[in-house]
Amino acid sequence: MLHEDKKLSSLEKKIGIAFNDKELIETAITHSSFANENKNIKYNERLEFLGDAVLELSISEYLFKKYEGISEGELTRKRALIVCEASLYEVSKRWELGDYIKMSKGEELTGGRTRVSILSDCVEAIIAAIYLDKGFECVKGFIIKVFEDIIEKAVRNEIILDYKTRLQEVLQANGKIDIKYELVRYEGPPHRRKFYTSLIFDGIVKSNGIGYTKKEAEQDAARKALKGLKN
Repeated sequence: MLHEDKKLSSLEKKIGIAFNDKELIETAITHSSFANENKNIKYNERLEFLGDAVLELSISEYLFKKYEGISEGELTRKRALIVCEASLYEVSKRWELGDYIKMSKGEELTGGRTRVSILSDCVEAIIAAIYLDKGFECVKGFIIKVFEDIIEKAVRNEIILDYKTRLQEVLQANGKIDIKYELVRYEGPPHRRKFYTSLIFDGIVKSNGIGYTKKEAEQDAARKALKGLKN
């Protein structure tokens, strides 16, 4: 863990934003569990609410202006792929956001620093903090830059939110195939446990996945199997 007096400046450097109001970014990375143990501490749930709206508006405007030939229904579908928990979680991993969030010891010991919902919510809170500190034009540019690769994948229909379901559809298109996921092992302390999973179909190991939850490891194995089939 980073020392407290270096945490904010390190995070600012990582995301590329220097805040005028340091309280905004500090609130954005404070989980409710930490506030519950410390009186008069602001936490990030209200910022999450605002950040969700700012993110959706920014992506909506960008898609609307850039892709004039795309219908309303298709724009809505692509926006849903971009503005989702999986995309926010992907951004959080780039920032190593789990190392910066202030949370209770109990939350940390139960895996809070790798929990998808906590990390994705924190990204939304940071977006709101930038909006309040810098204004809409700044945060819009920030969002488009950060989500650029995710936007491009969504436009090319390359984002699959549920790799396990998609793999099953592909493999069973020409008949029933027995698909199983087996937990091979896990390692690390309870609050940072890493799981290793094998994907087996027709009795043969086709891929191996890694994740900080069993579900994440299974999705990773399915993603790799899909990539192998595509290649």
